[in-house]
Amino acid sequence: MKRKNRFTDLLRKYRHAWVFLYILVYMPWFLWLESHVTRNYHVIQIRLDEMIPFNEFFIVPYLLWFAFIVAAFLYFFFTDVPDFYKLAKFMFTGMTVFLVISTVFPNGQDLRPMVFARDNIFVDLVRVLYRADTCTNVFPSLHVFNSLSVCIAVHESRALKKYRGVRWGAYVLAGLIILATMFLKQHSVLDVIGACLMACVLYQFVYAAERKREPRYVKQKRALL
Repeated sequence: MKRKNRFTDLLRKYRHAWVFLYILVYMPWFLWLESHVTRNYHVIQIRLDEMIPFNEFFIVPYLLWFAFIVAAFLYFFFTDVPDFYKLAKFMFTGMTVFLVISTVFPNGQDLRPMVFARDNIFVDLVRVLYRADTCTNVFPSLHVFNSLSVCIAVHESRALKKYRGVRWGAYVLAGLIILATMFLKQHSVLDVIGACLMACVLYQFVYAAERKREPRYVKQKRALL
């Protein structure tokens, strides 16, 4: 009986885990795009992309993106449910917009190098990345958008305002991840700009809109923190 009560308490405490069911929508849709958008796509790239040199060392922050996103979700999941919901709403809305754009406007890029000037473990990791991830469905960049989503969530978190090292660490890592998308030739500058614009627009609907609905005394308290 105690075990049953403990299980019930856990379900009640972490009932906001239902949000992760979004993966059941996102993954099948994304995998369908990856297998069907293979040719006859709109090439997203500009002259500036050709001026950015390939640098395999950026594979390190690029791969850290996965841990970055998971760590942010887990932190808010266990410590701040309202902020968890805002992060999920912000990020998953952007990811859905990305899916819609990729469906109605098949896109890709042809920036990846055919040969590598060096041969080292970082280049080997890039080769693995290229084999696992196609050069299609790139606009807007989810690597960029999701990194910005975490930065915004961290910036808006009242609990994290006193941890300046954590906040700046998140900003620096996000910046390196964004640079990595271009230096690894995974994304065009246009993909990055598109992700930034989408983040700016969604910010107004998720974070700015909610702040407008807050009572005046809450806003004053937030300003003092």
